[in-house]
Amino acid sequence: MNENEEILEYIYQTSNMGMQSTKDLINSLKGKDNKIKKLVEEIEKNYEKYAKETEKLLNRQELKAKPIGMMAKAMSKMSINKEMISDNSDANIADMLIQGLTMGNLELSKHIDNYEKTADKKIINLAKNLKKFGEEYIEKLKNYL
Repeated sequence: MNENEEILEYIYQTSNMGMQSTKDLINSLKGKDNKIKKLVEEIEKNYEKYAKETEKLLNRQELKAKPIGMMAKAMSKMSINKEMISDNSDANIADMLIQGLTMGNLELSKHIDNYEKTADKKIINLAKNLKKFGEEYIEKLKNYL
């Protein structure tokens, strides 16, 4: 696997897992009037945008994105459901999202550092934009803590 493929694969996996997790979170908020709902929907839409953009770049390089494993999806969904049953407050939801965004950004930073000099600039810029999106929403989510 070359550096372009590796970083694109990571961006794709991260954005898809984020999109799936936020969709699960949105579904668990149905019928509830949490103030954070709109922000969660924004996050999901942004993840979807990055997933689609990454998929286009993978296709241009004649690469196929690997889907997220069923086990990872199931574990994420169970974790969200468990958290929401115990505490569905805006503060807890913000905390969960901040943790997820932070973990994604830490790994993304490593990939950017490792491949910035060798990977395609368009791909590196996409990674940097995804990281910036995470940082911006972490700040917005702090208002709910």
